[in-house]
Amino acid sequence: MIIISNPVAVPNEIVTIHALFEAGMQLFHIRKPDFSEEEMNVFIAAIGLEYHSKLVLHSHHHIADSHSIKRIHFPEKLRSETTSTELRAYKSRGFTLSTSTHNIEDFNLLDSNFDYAFLSPVFESISKENYNPKGNLFEEIKNRSNFNTQLIGLGGIEFSNIEKTLEAGFNDVALLGTIWTSNQPIEKFKLCQQIVLSY
Repeated sequence: MIIISNPVAVPNEIVTIHALFEAGMQLFHIRKPDFSEEEMNVFIAAIGLEYHSKLVLHSHHHIADSHSIKRIHFPEKLRSETTSTELRAYKSRGFTLSTSTHNIEDFNLLDSNFDYAFLSPVFESISKENYNPKGNLFEEIKNRSNFNTQLIGLGGIEFSNIEKTLEAGFNDVALLGTIWTSNQPIEKFKLCQQIVLSY
């Protein structure tokens, strides 16, 4: 189970991130599209060094080495601008690579250097207004032909639909809104984690 940061700052964010790691969070995607490089450096430096191996950068990839981060994410636009040779160069340096997709056709065509990819939105988004599935992803993924890349369900994922998502054929799920819109993010995380681990 993957957790994605809130795109904008939230109160007590670093404290919550540390608590999520202590509760067993395995991967934390830092998606802060409006952060400058300096803001990103400050944000990462505030997170305990012992957790940096579990951080995934969505932007400012060039600062990964200085923070001992070996995981980077390619949003769709950046993926389209990145060659297979460039991806292989990252892999040869020990990086884990991920990306985002919005239909099974794009997922099936992904470069084999991607370890996993989000497919979204599975359900109506919790954090983004008017961000709804265009079709039925549960039907779409029956046409999955790419098994080199792990398929991660994102968008509207919460404890009530995790099991359904995994049963449909997704390898794992990613949470964003269900964590960051909650008054009790750690309790929400533990509830969802329990379902994933028992599946």
